Amino acid sequence: MSWTSVVGRVCGNVLYRVVRGLSLTRISPNLLTFLGLVISITAAVLFGLATGDYQRKFFLYAGLVMIAAAFFDLVDGPVARATNQVTQFGAFFDSVIDRYSDLAVFFGLLVYYARANRFFYVVMVGIVMTGSVMVSYTRARAESLIGTCRVGFMERPERLVLVMIGALFNRMAPVLWIIAVLSNITVVHRIIYTYQRTKTSQQARVGTT
Repeated sequence: MSWTSVVGRVCGNVLYRVVRGLSLTRISPNLLTFLGLVISITAAVLFGLATGDYQRKFFLYAGLVMIAAAFFDLVDGPVARATNQVTQFGAFFDSVIDRYSDLAVFFGLLVYYARANRFFYVVMVGIVMTGSVMVSYTRARAESLIGTCRVGFMERPERLVLVMIGALFNRMAPVLWIIAVLSNITVVHRIIYTYQRTKTSQQARVGTT
C-alpha cells in the first residue's frame, strides 16, 4: 500500500466522521456554504491588510484561513446528502457563493497590490478574476447546450490550491501568472470544445431530416 493511499484513506475517514458529526446537528448545508463565504472574506481582508514587514505574516494567516474556508466548501455537499437536504436551490446557492468567495479572495489581493503601488500585478489580478469567472461561465453555458463540459485544467479547486500555496509560501506572483495563463487557456479550450460538439450535433440533426 502506497503512502498516498494511506493519506487518502485517513483523510477520507476524518471527512466521514466530520460529516457524520455535522449531520447529527441537522445543520443547514446552506449555512455551511455561507460560513465558507464569511471565512473567505476574512482571508481577503488579511490579504488587503498585508503590508511592509507584516506582509509575509498576513499572507500566511490568509492561507491558513483559506484552508478553513475550503473545509466548509468540502463538507456542505456531503452533509446535504447525508441529511437528505439536497435541493436544486442548494446547488444554485452553492455555485453563487463559490463565485463570491473566489472574487473576495482575489479582491483582497487586488487591494494588496494597489496599496503596494504594483500596478502591473493589479492588472494581473484583474486578468485572473476575469479568467476565473469565465471558466465557470463557459462551463455553465456550454452544459446548457451540450450536457457536459469538463474539459480544461484550471477549475476552482486548482485555483484555490494554488492561491493557498502562494499565500503559505509567499510566492503569490508566480501563482497569479499560472492562474492567469491556464484559466484563459481553459476558457479557449471550452469554447473550441463546445463549438465542435454543437457543430456535430447540428450536422446530425441535418442528416436525419
